[in-house]
Formats: sequence, structure tokens, C-alpha cells
Amino acid sequence: MGCALSCSSRVALVLLLFSSCFPRLIRAGTGGYPSGSTERSSIFDCLGLAGIQGFRCYGGSQKVSFCQVGRARHSVRADPGAPASERRARSDAPYLTTNPRDVDCWVILVAGLAWNASLCRVKMPHQKAIVARLVSPASISMLLLAMNLSARADFMIAKGGKARCVIVQQPGASLAESNAVHELAETLGKITGASFQIQEAKDSKVPKNAIVVGPGPVARALFPEVALDKLGSEELVMRVKGGRLLLAGGRPRGTVYAVNRFLQDQCGVRWWAPWATSIPRSPSLRVPALDVRSRPAFEYREPFWWAGFDAQWKAHNGANGENHSIPEALGGSIKYKGFAHTFYPLVPPEKHFATHPEWYSLIKGERTHKNAQLCLSNPELRDFVVQRVKESLREAPDAGIISVTQNDWHGACQCPNCKAIDDAEGSPSGSMLAFVNYIAEKIEPEFPHVAVDTFAYQYTRHPPKTIHPRPNVIVRLCSIECNFREPLDHPSNEAFLADLKTWSKMCQRLYVWDYVTDFSNYVLPHPNWFVLGPNIRIFRDYGVRGIFEEGAYAGPGEEMAELRSWVLAQLLWNPQLDDRALTKQFLEGYYGSGAGDIIGRYLELMHDASKGFYLACFLRKDAPHLRFQALAAAERLWQQAEESASLDPDPEKLIRVRIGHLPVWYACLGRWESLRKECREQNATWPWPASRKALAGTFREVCQGVPGRDWTQVRVLNEGGKQVEAFLKGFAEDPPDSDGPTKP
Repeated sequence: MGCALSCSSRVALVLLLFSSCFPRLIRAGTGGYPSGSTERSSIFDCLGLAGIQGFRCYGGSQKVSFCQVGRARHSVRADPGAPASERRARSDAPYLTTNPRDVDCWVILVAGLAWNASLCRVKMPHQKAIVARLVSPASISMLLLAMNLSARADFMIAKGGKARCVIVQQPGASLAESNAVHELAETLGKITGASFQIQEAKDSKVPKNAIVVGPGPVARALFPEVALDKLGSEELVMRVKGGRLLLAGGRPRGTVYAVNRFLQDQCGVRWWAPWATSIPRSPSLRVPALDVRSRPAFEYREPFWWAGFDAQWKAHNGANGENHSIPEALGGSIKYKGFAHTFYPLVPPEKHFATHPEWYSLIKGERTHKNAQLCLSNPELRDFVVQRVKESLREAPDAGIISVTQNDWHGACQCPNCKAIDDAEGSPSGSMLAFVNYIAEKIEPEFPHVAVDTFAYQYTRHPPKTIHPRPNVIVRLCSIECNFREPLDHPSNEAFLADLKTWSKMCQRLYVWDYVTDFSNYVLPHPNWFVLGPNIRIFRDYGVRGIFEEGAYAGPGEEMAELRSWVLAQLLWNPQLDDRALTKQFLEGYYGSGAGDIIGRYLELMHDASKGFYLACFLRKDAPHLRFQALAAAERLWQQAEESASLDPDPEKLIRVRIGHLPVWYACLGRWESLRKECREQNATWPWPASRKALAGTFREVCQGVPGRDWTQVRVLNEGGKQVEAFLKGFAEDPPDSDGPTKP
């Protein structure tokens, strides 16, 4: 594909380069050419520029990006049209090793730098000696040998629409691995137009050009240097050797991830949403000499959005959370027994309060189960919960975590025993953790591989002074009180960060429950887009091992849901990625390049307009980004985005943009009269229809969507279940404009 250099081309290029520049380099080194000489107008100026700016040696839809000299670690094949900033960010991803194909570019880069330096009369120490060594026969021989080796290290997948390799499935492959083989063949076929043969193999006698999938006997025979049996359950390997490519990983999901990451990172495939995939088209496809060993940054990864519930989408993008679980045929997912707020499911008050009121909270001198918790110091209750947890785990033998978590309200027990623990520990998390530690210790002999999960949430968020979680306890720290306009290391989030630091020091398995939407208004601008990356990196830096990102989960059409789902999935796999570049990449891929650029400006506009505002996950007051000036500018940008999307050959782009436009209309409808007043006071132009009833009709039309496409049909507007028609009911008639007409 493109202009990757063949061995003969390398030889010719090097001979041409050195034979042409040798006398000039010598003369330049001795001052033979004056500065500014016209002799500098040659191909070597381009090579010098390449040496400074980086040189791309692949053409067409496959490119290799090189970092600046001094910080380059490896090359990564980028997808067609991916922003340069995203490619640079991905080149800093962990666990990747150097690619010998870099030799092509480094030869040209070094020669170009030397040529430019000499002709610009740069004072290089011992310049003549350096130049002489560069052009010595030994140096040229070494360069030619390196280039020849790198040429043989490439792996050709297809050329001219014809398959150049077979795909090998091995004995003992799991159902997930077998499905990954077939998806690999199908997707490579879509990219290249070629038909790829899947071959069953029992030993190392496989064709010279083959993609070996999975950790089976063929992989062990052909790649004995890879310790396949020691790979983690989600760890993956991509390796080219001897004309073969290995895509394998630990079980149950490593091989699935190896195939999916190969298709994404090396072939440019993007699974934006369950209904939106980008597959590049190129009849020729080759990959460099890969030597990748990688694993996700977090053991638990869940972007909890309706747009991210599809099992296939989750598997493609590396999510593995409990909710809307992934079937074993796609690699499976982490399994909880229970998930949240399990106190009353474990000890139902309708069954037990009458006979055991002492098991429930003592509040203001009375035992109660209303808006209450459990009496965590009661020894009889503790033993009862131990038995309930054991029974639950026997019913779910595949569960690796069981939830023992407080109810979703306050009401901690104030009995003398509970209060004594909490007072001594400086927080109600003291009695909570003492209770959970007891459960975890008692179940461990029968369930040694199960962890007990509990919350550090609201009144239990602050950690205790001396009680530490047992090794088989997971603490999920919840960020519900935070300012989500700013990263978690901002002064407005100082208290949460202090708790995160302390929990990270005392807890071996710390998870986070994070909040990434406005639960009171799913369809309302919520400018938290630019803290997603910084916050995940903060979690990683403090040793967090699992993250649950709770978004708008009730249905389609939530504000920027697809964007957050996809960007979060990428960052949960690799927090090192540039989140701004990921955002740009998504916007251009999902909405179209023209509309995506405009929507990116909208995100920046809302972010800037919200400066200084405490953005909670339940908006309970007006916000600066919802005032007239910001919303009017936002409306004009969305109108431009719709116009751009209407020109896209893919009609779905316009549907996506119109759904994306809903939050600005939602904000306008809900604030109509105050916005009209602001418009008059500013003597500004009103960008929406003069009739609120007409705008409500447009909102309804877009929410109704396209028959047969669920993702286009918007129904629910908040966590409480408010329906579109209930929201629009108040706009059946236009209100009078008491202050006179507004500019049309």
C-alpha cells in the first residue's frame, strides 16, 4: 500500500543520495558553498525539511507518524483522516515497542538533516569527520542491511484487492476466539475487497503468510518466545515474525481484544456507536513489524450510556462492565452479584423488620426502615448477611464480585455501638467498613476468588482513620458532589481529591463511580466534555483499578451521548490518549468532517461560557452557558452544522446532527421568556423561530425519529422518566411578548 520502499528502491535511493551529495557535503564541510547558494535548491532541501518536521513514508490511507527527534519511541499506523494530534497522542501509548520499518525514514531524516546543516553552514563539531563516516562504505552497508531487514519484516495482508495471507484458527479455540477469527476475515474483506481464507491448523505447518489467531498450539510452536500461558485475562499480543502475524491474548478476552485493537489501531476501523461504524477502503494493506504486548489500564471499564449498552459495541471498544453484560461468545464481561444499593435486597424490611427491628437504623431514638440503613454493628445481623451473601454467590457461580452497598439515601444507624465506631474513626465509613470486612472474612474460605464491593458514597465518602479494607474488599468511591466543569484536581474539588488520595493509600482495590451527565436534564448542554480525560488520568495516577462512568442510560437522544460513550471507552483502555484529539476524531467521523468541525466549535463555546460555574450532575439553577448570548451563538453553529451535513452523501449524518441539535432547542423552550427578554435588552437578533409553538413542533418531529431505527427516537428527558410529550405540553400556545417585538 502507498509508497513503502522496496529493497531495490532503498538501494537506489541511498546510492543516489550519497553519490549526489558526497562532493557537496565535503565542499560544504570545508566552506565550499556560500550561504544562500542556489545549489541548495534540490531534493535534499525537502529531505532536510523532513528531518526537522518528520517524514511520512506511507501513502494512501496508511500513514506512519514520527515523533520529533529525541522523543520518538515507536510508530503507530493511523487510520485514514485521523487528526495529526490524535496520531501523535497514540504514539505515546504504553506497552508498544519500536518498529524496524522506521529505518526507511530515519535514513532520509538523518541524511536530510546533515545536508541542511552543512549547506546552512551550521557549525557541527568535527563536521568533516561526521560526514566522512556517514558516507563510508561500512556505514552504507549497515544502512542497506537494516533497510533490507526491515523490508522483510513487513507483513502484507492484501495487494490490489487480492488476499496475500490466510487466517489460521487453532484447535481448542474458544467460541469467542472462533468468532474473532471470522470477524477478522470479514472486516479485512470489507477493507480490501479481498476474500480471506480461514484455515484450520493443528501444528506449525501453516502457510508462510498467515495470521495466527489465539494462544493455541500453532501459536506456541511458531512463537515460542511469547509466554502465551502467562498472559493476563485481558492482555494481548500482536507480533510479526517469519512472515506470520500473531494476534493472541489471555483468556477469556485477550484474543478478542487483540483482533479488535488490530482492526482499530492498525487498520483504521472505528466503531463509533452500535449503528455507526467507519471502515476504510483500500485494496492494498500491509502492517509494520509489530511487536506489541498490551493490556488495558483498568481492570473494570464501563461507560454506562444507552449508546454504549450494545454487547458487540462494548467488545469492540474494550468495555467489560457488568451492566448489559457481554455474552461469552464475544468474550464475556466482569460479573457482579447485585450491583448497587443492596442493603434492603439482602435484608428486605417487609420480611424482617417486624421480627428484627434491631437490624435496622436507630434514628432519633427509634428503629426504622424508612429512609434508613442497617444496624452495622449488630452481630446477629452480620451473621445473617454472611449467609445471604453465600446463598447469592451459590446462585451465581460465575460472579467475581458481590455488592454489599448502602441504600441510596442517608439514614445511618445512630445506636451506641455504631456511633462509637464512627466517632472513633471520624466517619460513618468506619462502621460500614467494619461490617463489610466481617462479611468478606467469613465468605473467603468458600469463595476465595470473590471480592466484596461496597461504597464510599455521600455520608461514607470520607475514609476512616484506622480501619482498612481487607484484600478481598473493593471500595467504590463516588464523585456525586463534584464540580464536573473542572477536573478533580481543581480547587473546587479539593475535598473529593483529598478523600481519593487517602482511600488510594489504604485500599488494595479501589474503584470509582463517576458521574458524566445531568440527571435532571438528559437533553441539556452539559459542558463536562473536556474533563473526561484529565479525570481518568487522575484516577489512574492514584491507583484506581475500576471505573463506572454513569451517564444518561434511559434511552437514545441524550446530549452528546455517543461522543462521551466512545471517548470514555478509549480512555478507559488507555488514559494516555489525547482526549481532545479523540473528541475531534469522533465528531468528524460520526457527524462528517464539515459538521464535526462546527460542532467542535460549539463544544468550545459552551465550555468557555460555563467558566466559573459549579456544574453539578443535577442542575438546580440557571447557568451562564444557558443565557441568551451563548445559546444564540450555539444555535447558529448548529444551523451551520445541519447545512453542512445536508451536503454529505450519507443521509444518516444529517439525522445525527439534528438529534445533536436538540439540547439547544430544549434549553430555549424551557427558558423562552427570559431569553426573549435578554434578546431585547441586548438589541440582538433572535435566531430561533418567532413562535415557540413552531419550535416545539420541530423538537417533536426530530424526537419522533425514523421508523425502525430505535436510536433516532427520543422519548425520555431525565432520570425521573419525564417524557417528551409531557415536556412539550406546556408549549401548545405561544406566550405574549409583553415588551414589544424582537428582531426577526
